Amino acid sequence: MLSRRLVQSLALVSAIALTPTVVGARSPHRVAHDDHAPVSAGEIAAAIGDPARQPDNRALDAGRLPDAMLAFAKLRRGDVVADWGAGGGYYSELLADAVGPRGLVYAIGVAANYDAAKWQPILTRHANIRPLYVPGEAQALAPASLDVIFAHLEYHDLYWSSAKYHYPVRDVDAVLRNWFAALRPGGRVIVIDHAALPGDPRETAGKFHRIDPARVRADFARAGFVLDGESSALHREDDPHTVPVFDPGVRGHTDRFAFRFVKP
Repeated sequence: MLSRRLVQSLALVSAIALTPTVVGARSPHRVAHDDHAPVSAGEIAAAIGDPARQPDNRALDAGRLPDAMLAFAKLRRGDVVADWGAGGGYYSELLADAVGPRGLVYAIGVAANYDAAKWQPILTRHANIRPLYVPGEAQALAPASLDVIFAHLEYHDLYWSSAKYHYPVRDVDAVLRNWFAALRPGGRVIVIDHAALPGDPRETAGKFHRIDPARVRADFARAGFVLDGESSALHREDDPHTVPVFDPGVRGHTDRFAFRFVKP
């Protein structure tokens, strides 16, 4: 039997999916400045080491280095975070633990791809996660509602479209304008993605599910963001960049980049 809170979450997902509405609406969870302290390395380690984490999520840690990526994100206790393209909740549960009970994580995805069975144990343990799975064309974030947008292996999908997987053709500049408006001043966007060679981003995303890091930097600069940092923790020299990320030779071990952008 589904928990009461999961039923409520699914009802919310269903209601949002019916109309092209704004997700991540004004949150009452923003904490006072004095409580908005940086998340410590110990708190990140505790989140990763939580024995209640999903075993299939934990199995991905070696290839994803969540300790390095969460530290890179410069999270603060009480942050309101949008986990863009949350999938099965790998980072949603880690982010929820890291920002603490006074923080909030919106797990955003495409409505048709919501897996209730996978999300049930995550939602049961995390009262501060809100799954917001809506049609792709309805994904929009409310103005001044967020401290962080976390896009893990998802930015390239802004250039990808698929009727089968319900990903529409998107105006990437319009998406980034929405992200800029959704962040409070000083808010951050974390982009972690599979590196690609230069080329047409829609062709590259469609063929390889990768994105050229230079394209990402240019997109964000055009939208008004400032590059605040980058990490090479996930860099891999042995990835040829000429095969899809699902190729057995590189899957789980692709060359990935990590950027941190800030809204001035």
